[in-house]
Amino acid sequence: MKEDLIKNIKSFKNSAEIVYSAGDYTSSTILYFKCLFVVLDLIILQKKGKTPKDHTERFSILKENFSEQYSILDKYYPIYRQTYSLTIDKLTCDEVRKNVERIIEECKISI
Repeated sequence: MKEDLIKNIKSFKNSAEIVYSAGDYTSSTILYFKCLFVVLDLIILQKKGKTPKDHTERFSILKENFSEQYSILDKYYPIYRQTYSLTIDKLTCDEVRKNVERIIEECKISI
């Protein structure tokens, strides 16, 4: 499972970068969030031996066990929800992108 998660992190991150370079910041933001969710699932898997089944369980596990990662997700999750109905600007996408890259680096995931 760990290998699959790392593969998905790389795939979502690479796709996000391609879409970002095309100037589609809404789609890029969605892909950065998908990457973030998988990174968080990898963190949970490594520490808890399981992955969450959905966003609700992910939030609960993070809140209880990983306060720093929970704070980031809690702060930026409304942006993810906005992607369903609003256009995301470059500045907002850059903020999400920066945090995803920071968490990947902190977790020492080589992509």
